[in-house]
Amino acid sequence: MTNASDVEVVGALHRDWVFGWERNPGDAPFDFRDVQGARYDWDFDGVVLYDDFDPAHRVARGAGEYAEIWEPAFRDLRLAHHRVAAGPDVVVSGDLAASWLVFVARLEDLSGTVTGIRTTTSLVWRRTGEHWKIVREHNSSVVLEADELDAAMADVPVTR
Repeated sequence: MTNASDVEVVGALHRDWVFGWERNPGDAPFDFRDVQGARYDWDFDGVVLYDDFDPAHRVARGAGEYAEIWEPAFRDLRLAHHRVAAGPDVVVSGDLAASWLVFVARLEDLSGTVTGIRTTTSLVWRRTGEHWKIVREHNSSVVLEADELDAAMADVPVTR
């Protein structure tokens, strides 16, 4: 595979990762391994995953630990709608790739409370055979006021 095609593949994987977090009313309960599991390296000992939107600010040292953080949170959502605001930008060197993008999300919990976020996400991918898997993740989020969220969602087209 050429570097140019690796860049395209990893960029598409990062976009798919964003939309893998989508939730709609009536969806089956969120199961991390079923929904996002194929994107993460479950066997590599060097996995480090962090998202500052986690209220406890935990660092997961494996995909299983990350699932324990996000399954309950996403099971408590009625909906989660995302838009990619910038990126992805990708660099590839051998069997490692790094990707960056910014997304905006509207999250609505089961009580109807809406939270808006703008998140900058950086992922490191490791090639395992023919597949790229996430081995590092760092997400930094800013909570948006309702008017900021509406404007941000309106400014960015839905692209998958």
